[in-house]
Amino acid sequence: MRIALINGTIVGNKTKTLLEETEKFIKEASDKYDTDIINLEDFNMQFIDGRPNDQYNEDMQKLIKQIEEADAYIIATPIFQGSIPGTLKNLFDGLSPRAMRYKPVSIVANGGTLQHHLVIENQLKPILNYFRCLVTPNYVYTHTNHFSTQGELIDEDVINRLKVLANVFVEYMEMSKNLPSED
Repeated sequence: MRIALINGTIVGNKTKTLLEETEKFIKEASDKYDTDIINLEDFNMQFIDGRPNDQYNEDMQKLIKQIEEADAYIIATPIFQGSIPGTLKNLFDGLSPRAMRYKPVSIVANGGTLQHHLVIENQLKPILNYFRCLVTPNYVYTHTNHFSTQGELIDEDVINRLKVLANVFVEYMEMSKNLPSED
């Protein structure tokens, strides 16, 4: 089974740091899964406008295929202006409504204020519910103060919560093996 760890932005390093830490803890929890960190900045993304996917550039087709073929997801996103980045929403718009059905998803996010965690509840979870994902009940939200000035994750509580998130995620991976991908 393959886990796609998606960096939902094309700028900054904090979400990359969160993904790398989460990947490390997933591998500590279980060595049964392959992981791929997918940085949206590595793709020449096009604006999704309703065309069939085969009419987008090669990078968009490759990105969508890579996401749709994964068995589970860690979604990392910064919170910009009280919302998820347009790049992440654009990616979701390119996916088949059945692509993520009954697949485990965990969320890690970072923002400039402590209140921005509500974006996860009010925007990201409804999108994932539309896809009928198995969203783990725990997510990890970080704030600028959880990182050093060099961008390293330094908050022990956050590190411990990432470990717990990884363990819960692995349990969801095991649970999902017996679920159908279609209704």
